[in-house]
Amino acid sequence: MLSFPEFSVLSSCAVEPGRTQRSIAEATELSVGLVNATVRSLRTGRLLDDAGALTPAGMRALEPHRVRNAVILAAGMSTRFAPVSYDTPKGLLTVRGEVLIERQIRQLRAAGIDDVTVVVGHMKEKFFYLGDEFGVSIVVNPDYAERNNTSSIMCAADRIDSTFICSCDNYFVQNPFEPYAWRAYYAATYHEGPTQEYCLRTKTKHRRIVDVTVGGEDSWIMMGHAYWDPEFSASYLRFLRAEYDHAATASKLWEDLYAERICALRMDMRPFAPGMVWEFDSIEELSAFDPTFVEDVDCPVFDNICEVLNCAKGDIRRIEPIKEGLTNLSFRFEVGEDAYVYRHPGPGSNELINRASEAFSQGVASQLGLDTTYLHEDPAEGWKVSRFLEGCATLDYDDRDQVTAALGLLRRLHDHPVDSGFDFDVYAATLETIELIDHQRRVMFRDFAQMARMAEELAALARAHGARRCLCHNDSYAPNFLVHPHGIDLIDWEYSGMSDYASDLGTFICCSQYTVEQAREVLQVYFGRPLEPVEEFHCLAYCCLSSYYWFIWALYKEVCGDPVGSYLYLWYRHAKGFGEEARQRAAELGLTAPDVRPTA
Repeated sequence: MLSFPEFSVLSSCAVEPGRTQRSIAEATELSVGLVNATVRSLRTGRLLDDAGALTPAGMRALEPHRVRNAVILAAGMSTRFAPVSYDTPKGLLTVRGEVLIERQIRQLRAAGIDDVTVVVGHMKEKFFYLGDEFGVSIVVNPDYAERNNTSSIMCAADRIDSTFICSCDNYFVQNPFEPYAWRAYYAATYHEGPTQEYCLRTKTKHRRIVDVTVGGEDSWIMMGHAYWDPEFSASYLRFLRAEYDHAATASKLWEDLYAERICALRMDMRPFAPGMVWEFDSIEELSAFDPTFVEDVDCPVFDNICEVLNCAKGDIRRIEPIKEGLTNLSFRFEVGEDAYVYRHPGPGSNELINRASEAFSQGVASQLGLDTTYLHEDPAEGWKVSRFLEGCATLDYDDRDQVTAALGLLRRLHDHPVDSGFDFDVYAATLETIELIDHQRRVMFRDFAQMARMAEELAALARAHGARRCLCHNDSYAPNFLVHPHGIDLIDWEYSGMSDYASDLGTFICCSQYTVEQAREVLQVYFGRPLEPVEEFHCLAYCCLSSYYWFIWALYKEVCGDPVGSYLYLWYRHAKGFGEEARQRAAELGLTAPDVRPTA
């Protein structure tokens, strides 16, 4: 087993035979005296010859420290890099004239690391060319959307031994890779001031990492690649396999699991000089590093914004992704002194949405003062630019004043005498969505047939005992009501069209935690009076139909790789609960419809 000085001198001479001892000292950060003593010892042991080259025995001694391969993690969605990441994965961005991941592959190859694996997930097909052009191996991570990067480590686990673990979006000013490594390490740079990065505390002269905390100040922080030696690889992968199926592991970075097991996983800190390693967390950070980036990047979203606001790409600043919303991707940005929101169609949304209908309804909403944010929408592609309202909050279903104001907006919309020419029937839309799912996988779960029969029955009864059609929003849930100091706005008109008024009430209620009794109280607020018995049945039926539609819609989004989270179960539960209540009311009232089949 080589000592650290012996390893440092041998690896330095392996890369550049015949180096002077002063040159070795500068490259290894060892003192000149220690280098002199180590060189004498290596020559005595016949590991280094008099010319400063490794002997065969020296090569054999160094071989256990050879880096065998590299794994580049490139499966993530880079949501903080919106809107550029809508079309291009972060690792494929061009920075200072080079594609980030291509530059990293070249640097690995220059260090003698020819075996490179790229783990891909989001927009995976855009990375496939690397296999042909750079000879790398491609591994597809099917779980990238549901799990953090521990899933990518698992996908490449059989390749990890003496391995560089890299992120596809790092930029190294100088090549940080080497053909040999002494022990497992994580690259680090020193950060002055407060930071939310992973901060490191070390002990011993070899800088063994003894503590990792998220956030701190004036600290060494994880920044760049890591090297896993055989001991670290075996131990870490054993822990990962044991904990991988635990629910808590899904959201963890591989670094989180390492930090939890830090006493059992030896890893040193490898310091790098300031400005050597770059990790870009925002477009503004990248633009500061490469001032030509925004002007050069191929990003249709920037072009759209410039056309609507008559500005230059360089005028677009302070971009911040907005997480609210189930259908689309959105971000806030500023041009001059004003703030705006750009909405980008989400996966599979254009198959569900009539953009021409949305554009018509947006115009009506703007005219009626229901949505004061609207500026422009492209009815063909579905993107939209709106004003950003400062100081907004999402509607609180438990705030009576806010609920009253929101229902007042819906009532004004329903009372407006207009026909858009576009229909939205929530039950018909449900059946169409089921067909979309069935093209990819069967809608099949234990009580699906029962739910489908109940929805069919209630839809027929609601049609037979219905109300006039009017222009409806049809996506009237809390995040689409913006509560601000000057009032309340109803935004995002994608599902709008001519519908039964109860479609809006059903959606409003089914996205809440309301009980049936609370729903009755909300309906009275909308009507401004107690409901007639048939009206109550009608609205409860639509609470079921809306819940059922959004439940099926959520299943479709999951098929498209865009899960909606806890809403899925909420809508399932409301579809059954409100459905049974509506059935009971129909039976009490003796309501029938000619196309209702008898039920058990």
